Amino acid sequence: MGKILIVEDEVAISDLIKIGLSAQGYQCECANDGEMAANLMEQKSYDLILLDVMLPKIDGYELLEYIRQTRQTPVIFITAKSQTKDKIKGLKQGADDYITKPFEIGELVARVEAVLRRFHKASDSIEIGNIIINVVARSVKNGNKKIELTPKEFDLLLLLVQNKNIALYRNVIFEKVWGEELEFETRTLDLHIQRLRKKLGWKDKIKTVYRIGYMLEV
Repeated sequence: MGKILIVEDEVAISDLIKIGLSAQGYQCECANDGEMAANLMEQKSYDLILLDVMLPKIDGYELLEYIRQTRQTPVIFITAKSQTKDKIKGLKQGADDYITKPFEIGELVARVEAVLRRFHKASDSIEIGNIIINVVARSVKNGNKKIELTPKEFDLLLLLVQNKNIALYRNVIFEKVWGEELEFETRTLDLHIQRLRKKLGWKDKIKTVYRIGYMLEV
């Protein structure tokens, strides 16, 4: 699961965000001012940064400028500022999304998922646990060991990964992977799922969702 840095000076909000995202499987760390956040980013790498605008020591705009000069990590601004000019300024500086306080934790989780999906689609590789998926080379490794997948198995894996923790209907999966509607009962999808579970060691990760289809739970 992704590693997220939460940069927020209000501890109650920071803790709430951390609890909500941790419940979804994300690893979260918190920084209560811009200087602390910059120091953490020097020491570690993150998959996503949630960034408040009004911060002590170094504000969110300055920190975003620093992030964009040194790394490609996606950033979501979290702030009480709701004026359009502030949103435009943040987005022009390179923020990937913008959410205004107060917000529901469910909305934040959905935006985090959406930004990470977009970012992964644009990047060369996706990592989930020991599994490394190279989107461009269409290759999959478990650590240093290559896993041989058929083209359809790879397409199915990529669809599940890009929609992780979302239950996908059988007909939707079939249409996106095989390019046709599921007009009759077929075991093709089930057999591909079984092979993916076995090859990746994901028996407990690829879940069967009753009367719906399948979901990658991470």
